[in-house]
Amino acid sequence: MGGFFARFRQKKEAPIWSAVVVAAGSARRMEGIDKIRTPIGGIPVLVHTLRAFQDCPAICEVIVVTREDLLVEIGQICRDFALDKVKKVIVGGSERMLSVQNGLQEVRRDAQLIAIHDGARPFLSQQVLMEVLETAAKTGAAAPAVPLVDTIKRVQQQVAVETVDRSTLMAVQTPQVFQADLIRAAIQKAITDGEMLTDDCGAVERMGMKVTMTTGSRENIKLTTPLDVTIGEAILQARGQGFYG
Repeated sequence: MGGFFARFRQKKEAPIWSAVVVAAGSARRMEGIDKIRTPIGGIPVLVHTLRAFQDCPAICEVIVVTREDLLVEIGQICRDFALDKVKKVIVGGSERMLSVQNGLQEVRRDAQLIAIHDGARPFLSQQVLMEVLETAAKTGAAAPAVPLVDTIKRVQQQVAVETVDRSTLMAVQTPQVFQADLIRAAIQKAITDGEMLTDDCGAVERMGMKVTMTTGSRENIKLTTPLDVTIGEAILQARGQGFYG
């Protein structure tokens, strides 16, 4: 009997971790390609993205934020691919930060952590996801990042004026994960102050909170140009052959 109640308490006290997937952009740099609907390996990009959260036992729910014209289609896609952790598909705003805010408003109120992820990052691994979730649970804010590999120049009027020390620089990825009350307050303050940031960490940093960097992945690319779709196909093929994932 004692074992039964211990299991009951453990289940009842399991942490509530949610995800907001932002897929409301206009894809201006994709030359007419709708990046979240375009197929990679015969499956829409957004499905690959959502499966990372569907397959993660630590995630309880997913809120998808998209364009109004895609509401019905994405809802149907979620049903077709049995993505039952997607609890709501809602309309985003004119700026990414407004879309994030819309998503945060729909997350369950008892969530302790909220992960915010780009809908066009379809190759998030469970290893990267779990590390950033567990780190944020300890520190309050975390994001995956990878070191820069190219030499970085500061340029003015197309002339290099400085070589930047890349050893202190990292490329930040998503999901960016935060304590729920913190990210809600940070996003609201940024919007109130008129700061339409493209990075959720930036909103938290404005409030004096430090964000811990976790280990990102070179595979965790954001599809931004048509070339990225070709690279994505190569990543998927390599995973199928056991090289990644």
